[in-house]
Amino acid sequence: MSPAGRFAPSPSADLHVGNLRTAVLAWLFARSTGRRFLVRVEDLDDRARDDVARRQLEDLAAIGLTWDAPPERQSDHQARYDAVVDELAGRGMTYECHCSRRDILAAPRAPHAPEGAYPGTCRDLSDAERAERAATGRPPAVRLRSEVTRFTVTDLLHGSYTGVVDDFVLRRGDGVPAYNLAAVVDDAAQDVDQVVRGDDLLPSSPRQAYLGALLGHVTPTYAHVPLVLNAEGKRLAKRDGAVTLAEVGAGRALGQIAESLGYTATTVADMLAEFDPSRLPREPWIYQPR
Repeated sequence: MSPAGRFAPSPSADLHVGNLRTAVLAWLFARSTGRRFLVRVEDLDDRARDDVARRQLEDLAAIGLTWDAPPERQSDHQARYDAVVDELAGRGMTYECHCSRRDILAAPRAPHAPEGAYPGTCRDLSDAERAERAATGRPPAVRLRSEVTRFTVTDLLHGSYTGVVDDFVLRRGDGVPAYNLAAVVDDAAQDVDQVVRGDDLLPSSPRQAYLGALLGHVTPTYAHVPLVLNAEGKRLAKRDGAVTLAEVGAGRALGQIAESLGYTATTVADMLAEFDPSRLPREPWIYQPR
Protein backbone atom coordinates (compact mmCIF):
# COMPACT_ATOMS: atom_id res chain seq x y z
CA MET A 1 0.00 0.00 0.00
CA SER A 2 1.03 3.58 -0.57
CA PRO A 3 1.50 5.97 2.39
CA ALA A 4 -1.58 7.53 3.90
CA GLY A 5 -2.94 10.21 6.16
CA ARG A 6 -6.01 9.66 8.30
CA PHE A 7 -8.81 11.04 10.43
CA ALA A 8 -9.72 8.84 13.37
CA PRO A 9 -12.74 9.98 15.40
CA SER A 10 -14.13 8.22 18.44
CA PRO A 11 -17.88 7.62 17.95
CA SER A 12 -18.91 8.77 21.40
CA ALA A 13 -20.63 11.96 20.19
CA ASP A 14 -21.56 13.64 16.93
CA LEU A 15 -18.78 15.58 15.27
CA HIS A 16 -18.85 19.31 15.90
CA VAL A 17 -17.45 22.07 13.73
CA GLY A 18 -14.06 21.80 15.45
CA ASN A 19 -13.79 18.09 14.70
CA LEU A 20 -14.84 18.69 11.11
CA ARG A 21 -12.23 21.42 10.74
CA THR A 22 -9.52 18.98 11.86
CA ALA A 23 -10.88 16.38 9.44
CA VAL A 24 -10.71 18.88 6.58
CA LEU A 25 -7.11 19.72 7.46
CA ALA A 26 -6.16 16.04 7.65
CA TRP A 27 -7.69 15.54 4.21
CA LEU A 28 -5.92 18.60 2.78
CA PHE A 29 -2.55 17.52 4.16
CA ALA A 30 -2.95 14.02 2.74
CA ARG A 31 -4.25 15.00 -0.67
CA SER A 32 -1.71 17.81 -1.12
CA THR A 33 1.15 15.37 -0.52
CA GLY A 34 -0.15 12.60 -2.78
CA ARG A 35 -1.12 10.32 0.09
CA ARG A 36 -4.17 8.17 0.42
CA PHE A 37 -6.72 9.41 2.94
CA LEU A 38 -8.29 6.98 5.41
CA VAL A 39 -10.97 7.20 8.06
CA ARG A 40 -10.65 4.98 11.12
CA VAL A 41 -13.43 4.48 13.64
CA GLU A 42 -11.74 4.41 17.04
CA ASP A 43 -14.54 2.60 18.85
CA LEU A 44 -12.67 1.10 21.81
CA ASP A 45 -14.08 3.79 24.10
CA ASP A 46 -16.80 2.53 26.45
CA ARG A 47 -19.11 5.25 25.10
CA ALA A 48 -18.75 4.27 21.43
CA ARG A 49 -22.04 3.81 19.54
CA ASP A 50 -22.73 2.43 16.09
CA ASP A 51 -25.35 5.07 15.30
CA VAL A 52 -22.89 7.84 16.14
CA ALA A 53 -20.21 6.23 13.95
CA ARG A 54 -22.66 6.11 11.05
CA ARG A 55 -23.57 9.78 11.44
CA GLN A 56 -19.91 10.77 11.68
CA LEU A 57 -19.14 9.11 8.35
CA GLU A 58 -22.21 10.72 6.78
CA ASP A 59 -21.13 14.16 8.04
CA LEU A 60 -17.62 13.76 6.64
CA ALA A 61 -19.05 12.82 3.26
CA ALA A 62 -21.53 15.71 3.42
CA ILE A 63 -18.75 18.29 3.54
CA GLY A 64 -17.02 16.67 0.56
CA LEU A 65 -14.36 14.49 2.13
CA THR A 66 -13.49 11.26 0.34
CA TRP A 67 -11.46 8.28 1.52
CA ASP A 68 -9.60 5.55 -0.32
CA ALA A 69 -10.61 2.42 1.58
CA PRO A 70 -13.59 1.33 3.66
CA PRO A 71 -13.29 2.73 7.20
CA GLU A 72 -11.79 0.27 9.68
CA ARG A 73 -13.10 -0.21 13.19
CA GLN A 74 -10.68 -0.76 16.02
CA SER A 75 -13.10 -3.19 17.65
CA ASP A 76 -12.39 -5.60 14.78
CA HIS A 77 -8.69 -5.83 15.58
CA GLN A 78 -8.32 -7.07 19.14
CA ALA A 79 -6.00 -9.86 17.96
CA ARG A 80 -3.76 -7.26 16.30
CA TYR A 81 -3.24 -5.41 19.58
CA ASP A 82 -2.87 -8.53 21.69
CA ALA A 83 -0.13 -9.80 19.37
CA VAL A 84 1.89 -6.61 19.90
CA VAL A 85 1.47 -6.76 23.68
CA ASP A 86 2.60 -10.40 23.59
CA GLU A 87 5.61 -9.44 21.49
CA LEU A 88 6.67 -6.74 23.91
CA ALA A 89 6.09 -9.07 26.87
CA GLY A 90 8.32 -11.65 25.22
CA ARG A 91 11.05 -9.02 25.02
CA GLY A 92 10.71 -8.28 28.74
CA MET A 93 9.29 -4.82 28.01
CA THR A 94 6.00 -5.00 29.90
CA TYR A 95 4.77 -5.55 33.44
CA GLU A 96 1.45 -5.87 35.20
CA CYS A 97 0.10 -2.96 37.20
CA HIS A 98 -2.66 -3.17 39.81
CA CYS A 99 -2.69 0.56 40.63
CA SER A 100 -5.93 2.52 40.61
CA ARG A 101 -6.02 6.17 39.59
CA ARG A 102 -6.21 7.06 43.27
CA ASP A 103 -3.11 4.94 43.98
CA ILE A 104 -1.19 6.73 41.25
CA LEU A 105 -2.15 10.20 42.47
CA ALA A 106 -1.20 9.35 46.05
CA ALA A 107 2.12 7.68 45.22
CA PRO A 108 5.36 9.47 46.13
CA ARG A 109 7.34 10.83 43.22
CA ALA A 110 10.98 11.54 42.60
CA PRO A 111 11.85 15.24 43.05
CA HIS A 112 12.32 15.84 39.32
CA ALA A 113 9.72 13.40 37.98
CA PRO A 114 7.63 14.89 35.15
CA GLU A 115 4.14 15.90 36.18
CA GLY A 116 1.58 13.31 35.24
CA ALA A 117 4.11 10.53 34.69
CA TYR A 118 3.43 7.11 36.19
CA PRO A 119 5.65 6.82 39.29
CA GLY A 120 6.68 3.21 38.62
CA THR A 121 4.91 1.75 41.65
CA CYS A 122 4.54 -1.74 40.17
CA ARG A 123 7.64 -1.74 37.97
CA ASP A 124 10.08 -3.65 40.17
CA LEU A 125 7.96 -5.56 42.65
CA SER A 126 9.17 -8.75 44.25
CA ASP A 127 7.33 -11.99 43.53
CA ALA A 128 5.71 -11.76 46.96
CA GLU A 129 4.55 -8.19 46.32
CA ARG A 130 3.10 -9.17 42.96
CA ALA A 131 1.24 -12.06 44.54
CA GLU A 132 -0.13 -9.75 47.23
CA ARG A 133 -1.47 -7.31 44.66
CA ALA A 134 -2.90 -10.08 42.50
CA ALA A 135 -4.75 -11.40 45.55
CA THR A 136 -6.81 -8.20 45.69
CA GLY A 137 -8.71 -9.41 42.65
CA ARG A 138 -8.16 -6.20 40.66
CA PRO A 139 -7.44 -7.20 37.03
CA PRO A 140 -4.01 -5.76 36.15
CA ALA A 141 -3.28 -3.32 33.40
CA VAL A 142 -0.22 -3.99 31.25
CA ARG A 143 2.35 -1.20 31.15
CA LEU A 144 5.33 -0.62 28.90
CA ARG A 145 8.69 -0.91 30.65
CA SER A 146 10.06 2.25 29.10
CA GLU A 147 13.80 2.72 28.80
CA VAL A 148 13.59 6.51 28.38
CA THR A 149 11.85 9.32 30.23
CA ARG A 150 11.58 11.73 27.31
CA PHE A 151 11.42 11.48 23.54
CA THR A 152 11.54 14.10 20.79
CA VAL A 153 9.34 14.37 17.73
CA THR A 154 9.23 16.91 14.93
CA ASP A 155 5.94 18.58 14.12
CA LEU A 156 5.22 20.58 10.97
CA LEU A 157 3.52 23.34 12.96
CA HIS A 158 5.27 23.15 16.33
CA GLY A 159 8.81 22.21 15.32
CA SER A 160 10.86 20.05 17.67
CA TYR A 161 8.83 18.86 20.63
CA THR A 162 10.21 16.85 23.56
CA GLY A 163 7.69 15.23 25.86
CA VAL A 164 7.32 12.76 28.68
CA VAL A 165 7.56 9.04 28.11
CA ASP A 166 6.65 7.03 31.20
CA ASP A 167 5.58 3.43 31.71
CA PHE A 168 2.26 4.10 30.00
CA VAL A 169 -0.58 1.61 29.80
CA LEU A 170 -0.72 -0.68 26.78
CA ARG A 171 -3.77 -2.68 27.78
CA ARG A 172 -6.29 -1.78 30.44
CA GLY A 173 -7.32 -4.08 33.24
CA ASP A 174 -10.54 -4.94 31.39
CA GLY A 175 -8.51 -6.14 28.40
CA VAL A 176 -9.21 -3.12 26.19
CA PRO A 177 -6.16 -1.82 24.31
CA ALA A 178 -5.10 1.66 25.39
CA TYR A 179 -5.23 4.57 22.95
CA ASN A 180 -1.45 4.96 22.72
CA LEU A 181 -1.03 1.32 21.69
CA ALA A 182 -4.00 1.05 19.33
CA ALA A 183 -3.18 4.26 17.44
CA VAL A 184 0.42 3.20 16.83
CA VAL A 185 -0.45 -0.36 15.80
CA ASP A 186 -3.25 0.74 13.49
CA ASP A 187 -1.19 3.45 11.83
CA ALA A 188 1.53 0.92 11.04
CA ALA A 189 -0.97 -1.67 9.77
CA GLN A 190 -2.58 0.90 7.46
CA ASP A 191 0.69 2.47 6.26
CA VAL A 192 -0.25 5.80 7.82
CA ASP A 193 2.88 7.94 7.83
CA GLN A 194 1.20 11.33 8.30
CA VAL A 195 -0.75 12.14 11.47
CA VAL A 196 -2.80 15.35 11.48
CA ARG A 197 -4.89 15.95 14.61
CA GLY A 198 -5.71 18.51 17.29
CA ASP A 199 -2.82 20.05 19.19
CA ASP A 200 -4.27 18.82 22.48
CA LEU A 201 -2.82 15.45 21.44
CA LEU A 202 0.71 16.74 20.89
CA PRO A 203 1.85 15.58 24.37
CA SER A 204 0.93 11.99 23.47
CA SER A 205 3.15 11.99 20.37
CA PRO A 206 6.48 11.28 22.13
CA ARG A 207 4.97 8.20 23.80
CA GLN A 208 3.54 6.96 20.53
CA ALA A 209 6.66 7.70 18.50
CA TYR A 210 8.80 5.91 21.10
CA LEU A 211 6.53 2.85 21.04
CA GLY A 212 6.60 2.86 17.26
CA ALA A 213 10.40 2.96 17.30
CA LEU A 214 10.47 -0.04 19.65
CA LEU A 215 8.28 -1.91 17.18
CA GLY A 216 10.46 -0.95 14.22
CA HIS A 217 8.00 1.49 12.65
CA VAL A 218 8.95 4.68 10.84
CA THR A 219 7.99 7.77 12.84
CA PRO A 220 5.12 9.50 11.03
CA THR A 221 5.10 13.11 9.98
CA TYR A 222 3.10 15.01 12.61
CA ALA A 223 1.00 18.13 12.20
CA HIS A 224 -0.93 19.12 15.32
CA VAL A 225 -3.41 21.80 14.36
CA PRO A 226 -4.98 24.41 16.68
CA LEU A 227 -8.23 23.54 18.41
CA VAL A 228 -11.54 25.31 18.04
CA LEU A 229 -12.61 27.02 21.26
CA ASN A 230 -15.79 28.65 22.48
CA ALA A 231 -16.14 32.31 23.46
CA GLU A 232 -14.85 31.50 26.95
CA GLY A 233 -11.65 29.99 25.56
CA LYS A 234 -12.67 26.43 26.39
CA ARG A 235 -12.87 23.45 24.08
CA LEU A 236 -15.91 23.56 21.83
CA ALA A 237 -18.73 21.33 23.08
CA LYS A 238 -22.40 20.63 22.56
CA ARG A 239 -23.34 23.11 25.29
CA ASP A 240 -22.05 25.94 23.07
CA GLY A 241 -25.15 25.87 20.91
CA ALA A 242 -25.33 25.13 17.19
CA VAL A 243 -22.08 23.26 16.64
CA THR A 244 -22.92 19.98 14.87
CA LEU A 245 -23.48 19.59 11.14
CA ALA A 246 -27.15 18.77 11.66
CA GLU A 247 -27.57 22.12 13.39
CA VAL A 248 -25.33 24.27 11.22
CA GLY A 249 -25.74 22.71 7.78
CA ALA A 250 -22.98 21.33 5.56
CA GLY A 251 -22.56 24.38 3.33
CA ARG A 252 -22.54 26.86 6.18
CA ALA A 253 -20.19 24.76 8.30
CA LEU A 254 -17.73 24.34 5.44
CA GLY A 255 -17.87 28.06 4.74
CA GLN A 256 -17.08 28.83 8.38
CA ILE A 257 -14.19 26.36 8.34
CA ALA A 258 -12.78 27.81 5.13
CA GLU A 259 -13.02 31.35 6.47
CA SER A 260 -11.27 30.33 9.70
CA LEU A 261 -8.36 29.03 7.63
CA GLY A 262 -8.15 32.14 5.47
CA TYR A 263 -9.72 30.66 2.33
CA THR A 264 -12.41 32.11 0.11
CA ALA A 265 -13.17 28.69 -1.40
CA THR A 266 -16.48 27.01 -0.67
CA THR A 267 -15.53 23.38 -1.42
CA VAL A 268 -12.74 21.19 -0.12
CA ALA A 269 -11.55 20.69 -3.70
CA ASP A 270 -11.13 24.43 -4.13
CA MET A 271 -9.45 24.67 -0.72
CA LEU A 272 -6.98 22.01 -1.85
CA ALA A 273 -5.97 24.21 -4.79
CA GLU A 274 -5.08 27.00 -2.32
CA PHE A 275 -3.63 24.83 0.43
CA ASP A 276 -0.32 25.99 1.89
CA PRO A 277 0.61 24.57 5.32
CA SER A 278 2.94 27.49 6.01
CA ARG A 279 -0.03 29.87 5.93
CA LEU A 280 -2.18 27.96 8.41
CA PRO A 281 -3.24 29.84 11.55
CA ARG A 282 -1.23 28.92 14.63
CA GLU A 283 -3.76 30.17 17.16
CA PRO A 284 -7.04 28.54 18.18
CA TRP A 285 -10.19 29.49 16.29
CA ILE A 286 -12.77 31.07 18.58
CA TYR A 287 -16.07 29.79 17.27
CA GLN A 288 -19.10 32.06 17.37
CA PRO A 289 -22.34 30.28 16.35
CA ARG A 290 -24.28 32.51 13.99
